[in-house]
Amino acid sequence: MSIDLGIPALAGVPKADVAQRAKDFKTDQEVRWCPGCGDYVILAAVQGFLPELGLRRENVVFVSGIGCSSRFPYYMNTYGMHSIHGRAPAIASGLAASRPDLSVWVVTGDGDALSIGGNHLIHALRRNVNLKILLFNNRIYGLTKGQYSPTSEIGKITKSTPMGSLDFPFNPVSLALGAEATFVARTIDSDRAHLTSVLRAAAAHEGTALVEIYQNCNIFNDGAFELLKDAQTRDQWLISLEHGKPILFGADGSHCVVRDDGGDLVIAETSAVRPEDVVVHDAAAANPSHAFALSRLSGQDLRYTPVGVFRSVQRPTYDRLMADQVTQAQVTGCADFGTLLRGNDSWTVPNRSE
Repeated sequence: MSIDLGIPALAGVPKADVAQRAKDFKTDQEVRWCPGCGDYVILAAVQGFLPELGLRRENVVFVSGIGCSSRFPYYMNTYGMHSIHGRAPAIASGLAASRPDLSVWVVTGDGDALSIGGNHLIHALRRNVNLKILLFNNRIYGLTKGQYSPTSEIGKITKSTPMGSLDFPFNPVSLALGAEATFVARTIDSDRAHLTSVLRAAAAHEGTALVEIYQNCNIFNDGAFELLKDAQTRDQWLISLEHGKPILFGADGSHCVVRDDGGDLVIAETSAVRPEDVVVHDAAAANPSHAFALSRLSGQDLRYTPVGVFRSVQRPTYDRLMADQVTQAQVTGCADFGTLLRGNDSWTVPNRSE
């Protein structure tokens, strides 16, 4: 029997019969990531958060592609699939569209999602299938031992770019917003409370939710996000987004986000502007231009990096629209396969041997 949990994205997903704890979502498999890898923190956060949803473990599915992060399904005591390189969104889309009784999650990395899987990612986002995509971004290829990735900064020296990368990197949040994703967020592996709050918001969203997670690879790209983690610098460069609140950051809100004469978002000293000129974050804005402008505040050096929910809007999900079409076809009789096969555009080839 399906039980409505009061969360649109989880309506129809059966609820667990008993209360669960984080240990209920842990498997007996040895977690095999490099010591100190940020994936450990993300795994613990997900395992600690899932009991809040109160779902049966057999109705939760994690689908991954290829990469260090893609070992995730082995460590989750749910259903899961370690699929093929870059194709996790496609597989998860089929699962979510055909099984509305499941909570479907995708775990992928910056290489898996944005290189070979870039096409699958953007189409999952624009279709708005009811699934959640966790994109672990460490700005490097970790599993294959340290080549530059689609998010590596220009000039990055790696095994595959000994003289420095020439590629301009993707901004995953900008990319998702450009694909008209209905939910886009960014968080950091080392901030457990913030990570959990973003996961909670993503789970509640009906449709495709993309969560970019800055994740440290301490073997091949150690300290890539230290500017945003170090207590001496994080308040200066990290911008926390909260829906409905003025965008202030720095020590005691010393800096803020305002619009310049051309309408672009820029950084200013709070004391130098009028309170009414400080931009108020609106994650529910129908037009994604506000969220996109926020995503462009930070550059490759990570200064002025916003974290939190950039966009959260409602749009009919692909799976619901598909189900409605099936129902309509059944009512009109178009669901008969023979009728479809022999429609107006079919013909019979004569048997010339007769």
